[in-house]
Amino acid sequence: MRILSALVAVTTLGLLLTGAISFFLQYERTLASIDAKLTEKVKSLPSPAPPTSVPAYLESVVTGFLPVPNEAVFGIVDGQAAVFPAAGTEFGEGDEKEIVSAALAQPGADGHTVLGTVTTADAGTVRYIVQPVSVPGDGRTGAYVRIVGLDAELLPFRASVISYAIAGVAVLAAVALMSWFLTGRLLAPLRRLQETAEAVTLGHFGDRVETDGDDEIADFTRTVNSMFDRLEASVDTQRQLLDDVRHELKTPLTIMRGHLEMMNPRDPVDVEGVRQLGLSELDRMTQLVDDIDLLASAEDSDQFQRQDIDVFDLTLRVGGLVTAIPDHLWVVTDRGSGVVVGDDARLRQAWLQLADNAAKYAPAGSTIEIGSAVVDDVARLWVRDHGPGIAPADRRRVFRRFDRAQAGRGVNGSGLGLAIVDAIARAHGGSCVVTETPGGGATLTIELPLHRRAPALPTPVRAEDVLHQRKASE
Repeated sequence: MRILSALVAVTTLGLLLTGAISFFLQYERTLASIDAKLTEKVKSLPSPAPPTSVPAYLESVVTGFLPVPNEAVFGIVDGQAAVFPAAGTEFGEGDEKEIVSAALAQPGADGHTVLGTVTTADAGTVRYIVQPVSVPGDGRTGAYVRIVGLDAELLPFRASVISYAIAGVAVLAAVALMSWFLTGRLLAPLRRLQETAEAVTLGHFGDRVETDGDDEIADFTRTVNSMFDRLEASVDTQRQLLDDVRHELKTPLTIMRGHLEMMNPRDPVDVEGVRQLGLSELDRMTQLVDDIDLLASAEDSDQFQRQDIDVFDLTLRVGGLVTAIPDHLWVVTDRGSGVVVGDDARLRQAWLQLADNAAKYAPAGSTIEIGSAVVDDVARLWVRDHGPGIAPADRRRVFRRFDRAQAGRGVNGSGLGLAIVDAIARAHGGSCVVTETPGGGATLTIELPLHRRAPALPTPVRAEDVLHQRKASE
């Protein structure tokens, strides 16, 4: 309603300004035309000369005046209207007195032509011109007065004003009607958005508003729909996380409660056993809470410290770090050459998590390879083990929270490690991929968009060699 009122107000103001300017100019042109006609008539008067007297001169120029609609003339002698046309005049005696008073009161009546306007009781508003008359040798003063009725001359102007007012009201009504229709059509998507937003709750995000066209409102509608999608996905994710956490915490709590209920408080051995079991389950829950906090921080990409990261250097650093994971032989087989943009600490965390995951499932003493490569515009950071591998049907599930592959991968854990890796990869615009290692096992790869290429460097090198080089440089 405010938009409609604003449109009508602006249109009204425009019509008023346009009319005022146009009619002011038209009024001034009408007055100028009347003044030009009066001035021309005065200039055409003959000049008085002796032995003519002032009254005689005025009689010669006034009495012969032929009646003209809306015009009149008369002569003034010594301040009195004394000479009139022989055919009479349409202006009354009272009008003449008012015109004489106005004319003689103006400066310039002592010898100069005077133009003026006066409103009389009977004739209304008139425009007049006064031409002073003097004759050498005659001490009397006189003036020739010619009058034009201004009201009659402005009748066409007033008719134009009335016509414009009627047309303006009609245009204003049409504009108001069209504005009401157009604003209703244009604002309909916003009303649907309002209705949709009012229907949104945590349990129901409502339907999306249909969009068509490519105007600003359609773009805004698509943006709001996208926002609803993100909010719904976020709420679903949080709800799923709470369900998963509740499910994961229920098991250790059930175990602890069951053992406490069956524990013999008089048997020190039984008490110690339940104590150790309780501490173990509490440690597992603590680790679960820590992993959940780590996952939440990994999904918040706004907190990442982004910078240029050299893939070759990152590979060397991670190759040195993984050697601290026991029971396996770690080998750096390939080093890519390129630069990615991201959080160095987060990428190292994700890569080390892949290495830790491989160490859990690969046989003790086996070789685990890590490496990197740049293919096309993608940088790949991978860990390759020779364990039981991951079945094709389980390769996407392993990146879900609290989800684990089944065959041969029964190691205890919170089930959040690979979910954290996947969250970090997605926060960098990348993804995680699981493939089969030639000869058996699994290869887990983080794929990241490449920022720019760098000169290729020689490969391969063993992780032990990297450590040796670092110690030598120190």
